[in-house]
Amino acid sequence: MHQEPLLAAADPAVFQIVRPAGRSDVLLTADHAGRAIPTRLAGLGLNAQVLDTHVAWDLGVDGLGRQLSARLDAFLILHNYSRLVVDANRPPDAPDSIVSHSESAAIDANANLSPAERLQRLEELFHPYHRRIASELDARCERQQPSVLVTLHSFTPVLGAEVRPWHVGVLYGRDGRLARRMRQGLERERGLLVGDNEPYAVSEASDYTLVAHGEQRRLPHVELEIRQDLLATESGQQEWAERLAGVLEDALAEGFPPLHARPRYLG
Repeated sequence: MHQEPLLAAADPAVFQIVRPAGRSDVLLTADHAGRAIPTRLAGLGLNAQVLDTHVAWDLGVDGLGRQLSARLDAFLILHNYSRLVVDANRPPDAPDSIVSHSESAAIDANANLSPAERLQRLEELFHPYHRRIASELDARCERQQPSVLVTLHSFTPVLGAEVRPWHVGVLYGRDGRLARRMRQGLERERGLLVGDNEPYAVSEASDYTLVAHGEQRRLPHVELEIRQDLLATESGQQEWAERLAGVLEDALAEGFPPLHARPRYLG
């Protein structure tokens, strides 16, 4: 049976590129920057109150990414669709790639998807985003331009009964080269609470972007999580962009010994 495309002509593009010709070695990604839902899915049956919260997207990351991209003159890719449709930062076979329940919100529209429907979401909303990241990294490698992958996220100050005290989390998996330098630089700021793999930790089971495009390619990489209340205003986003840019530039100034490996994206 013929399957209608998930995205209609009026739906947003899967992703947006900011500063495609940016001169910085840094490549910025924002997997949860957007909260769009394909028109065909009728808002997943959720009300606007849910779709406005961290359940649907990373609040403040769009503005932070744009400010940081401008400050560094760096390539930035922003995913435009809500993580509730398909999570751009989860392995496709992970149980929470497409969730049917998120905190207090049941997502009935995701509860009984057929294999074909799941595959369609991956083919239309997940793989194009990651192919674009991979193609950018491949092109840089071809022209012998170094690449540093920085993935941007934000986290809610309170999750259930858990209060998160950190202002920023510095996340990494097997390779903590850049993360250690970033954490040390951020910890030099008086009063700043820096989480070392807090409030999350990177793993192959829970993360995709940093693992597939940073770890597997052996590029210097780090995931940065900023607390959402600190990004609630444009001035807050600007303040954090300046802070992160300065610390990142210092961390990269020492350089990194080359680690040669360049698997291509196979999704």
